[in-house]
Amino acid sequence: MKACVLRKARDLAVEDVAEPSPAAHEVVIRLGAGGICGSDLHYFADGGVGNFKLREPMILGHEAAGVVTRLGPGVDSLRLGDRVAVNPNHPCGVCPPCQAGRRNLCQNVRFFGSAARFPHVNGVFAERFVARAENCHVIPAAMPFRVAACAEPLAVAIHAVTQAGPVSGRSIFIVGAGPIGVLVAAAARLAGAARVCASDLLDEPLAIARATGATETVNARTQPERIAEFAAKSGDFDTVFEASGNPLGLASALEIVGPGGTVVQIGSLPGGQIPAPLSRVMSKEIRLVGSFRFDREYGAAVDALISGAVDVTPLLTHEFTFSELPEAFLTAADRRTGMKVSLRPD
Repeated sequence: MKACVLRKARDLAVEDVAEPSPAAHEVVIRLGAGGICGSDLHYFADGGVGNFKLREPMILGHEAAGVVTRLGPGVDSLRLGDRVAVNPNHPCGVCPPCQAGRRNLCQNVRFFGSAARFPHVNGVFAERFVARAENCHVIPAAMPFRVAACAEPLAVAIHAVTQAGPVSGRSIFIVGAGPIGVLVAAAARLAGAARVCASDLLDEPLAIARATGATETVNARTQPERIAEFAAKSGDFDTVFEASGNPLGLASALEIVGPGGTVVQIGSLPGGQIPAPLSRVMSKEIRLVGSFRFDREYGAAVDALISGAVDVTPLLTHEFTFSELPEAFLTAADRRTGMKVSLRPD
């Protein structure tokens, strides 16, 4: 079968790979659509994400939906032909974080399309892939696969909002209006946030942020005076989400958040040491928390998509086939035109 294999930075191609076979409690999924994530772009451009470095060829992709085509032994929760959204996260269940109820921090996790462990865990950008039956959530026949594949980034956003604590009735600021940033806007509104302001350096993603839940937006490049005003007041926003993954974004978040407020770091910052005005954490008694992936929020994300509580269609800018792989990644990397780019087999 065909799969999208990354061998090293900038060396990504469609190759022939072996057909997968399901073990006990596993199923084979025929890919309907897979979303290209920012981490996929980092693997392609840099050969790694943060401290996770590519050490062997790996199939990319972890945002997926498709059709069940084979059942492994012991699977009775699914049927052949079921359309499913697939949770890419498989924690071990026995390490200390898992035992403490923080399975997203599992020390032995298997996560699709990740170089965090060796051998690496192959991803979903393949004609068919294997998943655990318990990770497959049945979706309605009318739901497009590319919508269902957004359950994964939406779960990331829901987890980040959960990390922030109660946001109902509060004012939220989001630094960075990429796919995760705009989904944080949607998740914050779903959780009852009264005011959601998203910032970015480009107008195009800000328009999508407004369509997915932001009550206002600001272009930090063309409207620096508004950012300076927010920082000077330093009280307008109870919670700030840093979703850009840029050290300057973190610096901005620490300036904008109000005294006693919370900054949630959800963007993937560069590995190693980075400069940031951390004295603000002390002088403003800021609660600085990280947000990594998700756990049981995946089910909540699927439910939100099925019910229509969250509409991700404004994010779905492009869809490509495997044979258009180079164009797909170029488009996904262009933040003026590509927000959520989907891949599917030819």
